[in-house]
Amino acid sequence: MEDGQHDTQWQVQEAKQRFSEVLRRAKSDGPQVITRHGEEVAVIIDATEFHKLTDEVPDFKEFLRAGPPFDDLDLSRPEDRPREEIDWSASGE
Repeated sequence: MEDGQHDTQWQVQEAKQRFSEVLRRAKSDGPQVITRHGEEVAVIIDATEFHKLTDEVPDFKEFLRAGPPFDDLDLSRPEDRPREEIDWSASGE
């Protein structure tokens, strides 16, 4: 890298010669910008970050279907404790 350039910018030629270091820095320091003739042409990012950016978000129905099975979920309530009655006619009027 030339003096004065930010530590995350690499000229194409230098990035090719020091590719392992570019990859290491992408993982440890974040995105690495590749330039050609002073113009940004590519960015190398860590694979984990790439997957965060590109993975599709499932729709709500798919999200629920991917969760734990509800067949084993016990929704019964003890019959020895009755619910408190609520007087709905007295609410808010």
